Amino acid sequence: MKVPQSISVVIPALNEAAEISETLLRARAVPEVCEIILVDGGSADATRDLAAAHGCIVLPCEPGRGRQLRLGAQQARGDVVLLLHADTWLPPEAGRAALECFTDTRVVAGGFYKRFRDPHPLMRGSRARCWLRWFFFSRMLGDQAMFIRRDVLEAIGGVPDVPLMEEYELLKHLLPRGRVALARSVVRTSARRFHERGVLRTYWRMGIVTARYFLGASPDELRRAYERR
Repeated sequence: MKVPQSISVVIPALNEAAEISETLLRARAVPEVCEIILVDGGSADATRDLAAAHGCIVLPCEPGRGRQLRLGAQQARGDVVLLLHADTWLPPEAGRAALECFTDTRVVAGGFYKRFRDPHPLMRGSRARCWLRWFFFSRMLGDQAMFIRRDVLEAIGGVPDVPLMEEYELLKHLLPRGRVALARSVVRTSARRFHERGVLRTYWRMGIVTARYFLGASPDELRRAYERR
């Protein structure tokens, strides 16, 4: 496999006007990024207009993170597709760190270390947890800005069209193809949902959903359970 040179950033969004401009400015500052594709799930605010003003390709889509990521990845032209949450900030060296992972030809995908912005004290240690998930289970979370060789992503049929746990479903298909790397760079993601819903309650809900996923519950069942809680 050749070492990739360019990165397409794909961002699923829904009513992200408050966050999207800073996210796009930081993604634009990464030299290896050749395009940013924002897939909008029907925003009622200025998300689409802001993305267009920043020079993004803007695609309309039915809401659902897996579905939105899938559509954006299908339109990508870069050697690597990077799946970025609308409230996650890339550092300037993110592109170089991601592409360096692919100098090991066994690597098909990867993600970054993560830190929260303005975290509650109970949220400390997120970077260490990223390493533990990767080292022991080859797992990444969606807000770690996963990146995948585009040819490999196409070979496995694209990002799974699921309403929840899309990163785990994606890894399920990627791991038989090769290794997953942890890039030597840190993304910074918003802690807003923890502040809005409560830290312990949010961790509890995430833990229950993850446990049910590994016990065999479908993504549709998990979405209904997540929305009820």
